[in-house]
Amino acid sequence: MQFRQQALSKLQSPEEIDLPVRFARPQGRLVLIVTVVVMIAACAWAVNGTVSSTLGAPGILTHAQGSYVLQSPVAGQVTGVLAKEGERVSADAPLLKVRTARGDTVVRTIAAGRLTTLVAAIGSVVTTGADVAAVERVENADDPLMAVLYVPADSGSTVPVGASVDLTVQSVPTQQYGVLRGRVASVGRTAQSRQRITGFLGSGQLGEEFSKHGQPVSVLVRLDRSAASRSGYSWSSSQGPPYAVESMTLATGAIHLAEQHPIDWLLP
Repeated sequence: MQFRQQALSKLQSPEEIDLPVRFARPQGRLVLIVTVVVMIAACAWAVNGTVSSTLGAPGILTHAQGSYVLQSPVAGQVTGVLAKEGERVSADAPLLKVRTARGDTVVRTIAAGRLTTLVAAIGSVVTTGADVAAVERVENADDPLMAVLYVPADSGSTVPVGASVDLTVQSVPTQQYGVLRGRVASVGRTAQSRQRITGFLGSGQLGEEFSKHGQPVSVLVRLDRSAASRSGYSWSSSQGPPYAVESMTLATGAIHLAEQHPIDWLLP
């Protein structure tokens, strides 16, 4: 009965309809306005703004023709070394003199280039088919250097031809002379096995190094030329190093990928 009397008394009392209703405090209105403005700005940035990213990959400075490994056609003892590492050699140039059971034999180059590695030394014994030298194919002395980067296979499709590349060269102090500039000339279509990398670079050690995380995709980078620098190439510093950079020098590339709108990440 007590609850019924309270309900009846409440129904008989007039409603307080003349009192003002406060929907939000001034501070709450300010927070709401700021939130709406931030959301509008974020939506505008997501549609019109762009975000750039880079892809890092190891590589090497070389020439586009690659290298080849020279193997001994005979077995015997090396009695003469007829060339030096770093020297340019012509096709069919003599490299080694080997004494065999049938007499002295001269081991010659297959194609012209630069002798990058010479394994055999005077007095050493070589067997038929043993690796004795690696020669980088260079047709002309003024052939420009290129850079070959080895990108993980699952990231190869994200690299566009023409993308700018910054190369940190192992023999050049970055803090003093900056990075080497270049652009992507081509992207390989198939993954490179350790054997293929070895065959192109003429080095089993490099083949092992560039494929230790799986079979990569090769990205060929054309270096930007500059007559103002001593090396003949463009650097992020004013003139770059005061000396020429050599082929078969290790480098690390930062590939600038295509810019994307943030909204593209949300769309399927």
